[in-house]
Amino acid sequence: MMEYKRILLKLSGESLAGEKKQGLDEECLLDYSEQIKAISKKGIQIGIVIGGGNIFRGLSGAAKGFDRVKGDQMGMLATVINSLALQSALESLGVKTKLFTSISIASIGEKFAKPKVMEALNSNFICIFAGGTGNPYFSTDTASALRAIEIEADVFLKGTRVDGVYTDDPEKNPKATKFDSISFDEVYDKNLKVMDLTSFTLCKENNMPVIVFNMDIKGNLEKLISGEKIGTLIKK
Repeated sequence: MMEYKRILLKLSGESLAGEKKQGLDEECLLDYSEQIKAISKKGIQIGIVIGGGNIFRGLSGAAKGFDRVKGDQMGMLATVINSLALQSALESLGVKTKLFTSISIASIGEKFAKPKVMEALNSNFICIFAGGTGNPYFSTDTASALRAIEIEADVFLKGTRVDGVYTDDPEKNPKATKFDSISFDEVYDKNLKVMDLTSFTLCKENNMPVIVFNMDIKGNLEKLISGEKIGTLIKK
């Protein structure tokens, strides 16, 4: 029995770099694609948003003197590159995909429109959403929250390199402890760095549960979809 019927999966750009730390790691792409294919075969409808931090991050560019708007636009294009890479990897496994963009790039993907996306999801296409929100000053976490709400997903799955939400950064503080579940208000009150405030508020106000989990552990995605207590659940 599957726990969810339709999901929004957020993948970080940094994760796609694997051990290379930047660019694209082909083994990581294939691993993610195999995990996504496995749940797609179970009838799960899947929307995906990918970050672009392995190629270019607007905020870091602005810190080095780039115009912030142009830096964010470069970041949007980085997410398009990552989306194309994932689409190619999925299609090499025989998975039907459609790529939708928030910015007009007609030769690469269709412009995002909810009716077309819902039709594709109901026809068992995996839908990849590229270009963030299409606007500067908004993160891909915010784009993920927005798309999750728009496609009426049952849950927003945030795939990361850590296995949930902790009292502190577990990569820096070995004494940090993990939450199995936590409310949106608790995350805010404890000032836990899960997502930026805009994406966080969108999820809270629209009652969109978020699960933070480690996508790099093979099989985690399928276990989570099947109802196993993987990662940290954030809800009202």
